[in-house]
Order: sequence, then C-alpha cells, then structure tokens
Amino acid sequence: MLIGLCLVVAAGGVALAAPSVSPPVLTGVRFSLPEATGRYPVGSAEVHLVDRERRDPWVADRARELMVGVWYPARRTQGHPRQPYMPPGVARVVDESGSFGLAGPGQVDWAGVRTQAAADAPPDDRRSRPVVLYSPGLQVSRTLGTATAIELASRGYVVVAVDHTYEAPAVEFPGGRVEPQQPMSGTGDLKKMVETRVGDTRFVLDQLATGRGLPERLGKALDLERVGMYGHSGGGATAAEAMRVDRRIDAGINMDGTLQYDDTDFLPVAREGLDRPFMLMGKPGQSHLVKASWQSFWDRSTGWKRDLSLTRGSHFSYTDAQSFVPALDEHLDIPGPLREQYIGTVDPVRSTAAQRAYIAAFFDQHLRQRPQELLDGPSAAHPEVRFVD
Repeated sequence: MLIGLCLVVAAGGVALAAPSVSPPVLTGVRFSLPEATGRYPVGSAEVHLVDRERRDPWVADRARELMVGVWYPARRTQGHPRQPYMPPGVARVVDESGSFGLAGPGQVDWAGVRTQAAADAPPDDRRSRPVVLYSPGLQVSRTLGTATAIELASRGYVVVAVDHTYEAPAVEFPGGRVEPQQPMSGTGDLKKMVETRVGDTRFVLDQLATGRGLPERLGKALDLERVGMYGHSGGGATAAEAMRVDRRIDAGINMDGTLQYDDTDFLPVAREGLDRPFMLMGKPGQSHLVKASWQSFWDRSTGWKRDLSLTRGSHFSYTDAQSFVPALDEHLDIPGPLREQYIGTVDPVRSTAAQRAYIAAFFDQHLRQRPQELLDGPSAAHPEVRFVD
C-alpha cells in the first residue's frame, strides 16, 4: 500500500486512530494559524471547475467536478471578510467523523476558524506571478495545506490547491451541495487515485490557461511560464508523477510521500526519475537512503535535487496539524502518543519557520531564478532540517 500517504493506512506508523481516553467535553474550540510573513496582503477564492471531457472515475454517471482554493497577492483587502478555514459542509463532516481522531463531535469549531486571507479580495494584477499547485494527502482535504498556501501568496505566488472529489473526506460545491468520500481500498484503487489526481492536476492547468471560472482579473496575474507544484504525502507523489507526464510543471516538492503502491510496485516516476528540479522533504526514517522508492527516484533523477529531513518531525508536521494539534491540545488534553504520532516532538514554531524558509527558497530559486544559499547546505538558523546526502 501507499504507506504514509493517507489517514487510513495502518502500516508505517501513520494511521490516526481515535484516542483511547476521551478528552473532556468542551464545545467549540477554535485555533489560529501562524500569521504569514510576506509583504503582500492575501486574497482567496473558491473556484468550481467541471471537466466535461472526462467522466468521474468514482461516480461514472457524472462529469469530473473539482473545487479548488486559490490564494493570491491582493490589491486590497479592506471590506472583505476573512476566509473560513473550512466550508461549513466540510466542517460538519469533519466534526461528525471525529475531527481527525483528535476530538469528539462538537468539540472543535472548524467552521468558525478564520484565516488571514481576505475572501474574494481583488487580485493585484499589476504584474504576473509564478503559479504553484498544491495537492493534499490521499483522502485528505486541501484545507490542511492552508497556512503554507497563504505564506507563499504573501511572498508573491499564486497558489492553487485542489480537492480531489470523492477521495477527500468531503467536498462542498456551490449552493451547499456536499459530495462525500467514496469507499476505496487496495492497490488497484491506490493506482486509480494517483491517476485521477494527475488528471485533475492537468485539467486545472488547462483551466488556468483559459481563465474560465477564475475571479475577475486573476487570470492577468498568472504567469503560466513559471509553474511549480508541491504536495503532502500522496500529494507529494502526485506532484512528482504529474511532473513526469506534464512538462508545464517546472519544479516540485514531495513532502513525506512514498513513491510506491506496495513493497515491489513503484510509481512510474520512481522508476524513471525527473530531469527538472525536485526536492524531497521527509522525516526520520523517510529518506532516499532508507526508502527504496525514494532511492530509485533519486538515482534516476538528473535534475537539481535535494533530500531534506525534519528531525523529530512526523508525517503530519507538513500540514496545518503542526499548528492546530498543539492549539487543540491546550484545551482538549490530547494524549501524548497521539500528538506525537501526528506531529512528532519538533518545536511547532521552529518547524513551521523552517518549512516556510525551505519551500519558499526552493520556488524562489527555480521559478524566479534567484539563487538561495539556504539550499546549499545545513543552516544554523534551522537546525531542525538535516540535509541527506
């Protein structure tokens, strides 16, 4: 199986079971994401896309529909409300299903959390911006990548995050329609998920090029000659595989996603490698010196490459869980083993700062052609990050 790629996988220490001891009842806990550090105010938009040329692989009588979140430098944000962390329908499903195993129903107010981004603020289209795509982990909502998306937008990127319909826990479409997750299991469905995600990615790139469905004036701000992609877990595998088949993607990052379906069956990109810049970001026990699929990818890739390890981090350190698990822990007393399973023992603030620094440096160097010393070797400013040679 794609160990380490999704919430439901039991092997590899990433299955996120409910805590054995129920936390005390407390209604409506909210949290805040770390403030972005870039100089641009950030706007956000929800975009509904329909691929009428493709039948949905999970619900065959429908055309493939997607919801994507877009974060971008805004011309102004005054008068625009702060973007909700989750659409209400998605928040309801997450709450009723146990808040990722962290709390009981009604204990976390996912719908009430607000981000730093201004909803539907006018884009700053006075210059074109590099575009970066984001794909979440298998069977995970795109909302868990919100903080990094806002950070990159504050630094001048347009970030487009894709929800993979019927695979994500829930996807809310215009009018409040919520499409739930479909049952999936086994290697066959895992291959189907990756293939579907790559198709979603290519379709989104096509739509960005036409500008259809985008907020007014946002199309003018897109520089589709400079496109990157990053993803967590299965989203990292998606980024690598999408780069293999689509040369519009210039550079990519895989955050702790294996590149194999099972012990012997690797993704094509792991068997072939890439000839463009790519960065692996793992945790202890996940590097090209340890994992066979990463080693195969590393050995066959001829482009610029790095393998970074977040010491004392865990699989979901590369998501917003790095921030919201400690925040919820203050109120809900999350069991220590469950907290460590999610985010390890790395300091959350330092982990967030390090990830922001290296992800931004990677895209600055490879999409903006601005050399970054940070990528040349270990940094005293970020001792949590180890370079794996």
